[in-house]
Amino acid sequence: MSSNAAVTSNPNWPQDRLKDESCWSDTEFCKEKEDWYSVAKTLAEQEASEYARNNGLNVVALCPPYVFGPLLQSSVNTSSKLLIYVIKGGPDVMTNRMWDVVDVRDVADALLLLYENDRSSGRYICSPNRVCTRDLVDLLKKMYPEYGYVNNVVDADHAGPPLSSQKLKDLGWEPRKLESTLSDSVQSYEKAGLLQGNPCRLPFLIRAWL
Repeated sequence: MSSNAAVTSNPNWPQDRLKDESCWSDTEFCKEKEDWYSVAKTLAEQEASEYARNNGLNVVALCPPYVFGPLLQSSVNTSSKLLIYVIKGGPDVMTNRMWDVVDVRDVADALLLLYENDRSSGRYICSPNRVCTRDLVDLLKKMYPEYGYVNNVVDADHAGPPLSSQKLKDLGWEPRKLESTLSDSVQSYEKAGLLQGNPCRLPFLIRAWL
């Protein structure tokens, strides 16, 4: 399992071209931004790919973005903490940036699909949905108007080209709609008691990126 963090941070990628599996994050650019998460994900996937080439192996990497959806575990991962902050609100400022999102169940389906398909090879972007912060809030408010929601959202101008999941879809991958993922996420958080109480904070990792 890799990450879209190994794909997206490439300032030299043409702005009018979808980012596909040939796009790699620029590790020197990431180091300048002190984005060590993307550095680690990129180097790890590149090392695995090089080892595969040198040893006659077929290493397949899946690159998902922020992963929402129902929780199975008792702990809350960073992606879910992001969505919980959007719903509950809090003191941290958010930019109106674009968020690439996938459902955790679609990630599981993709992993199984790649494992069972003899044609799978190389990298696969697993990123079917893209939404900006304000549109994400509006979508959630229509379904669940009772929550406070983040209200300190400032403009941003760093959307970058969208990601293409076509290579994975060509194998038969059929991801859910974003609205379904959001609805099931909120219901899961409600059941776990995660939307009660006072406003919260953005995860530190995400605060560092904004």
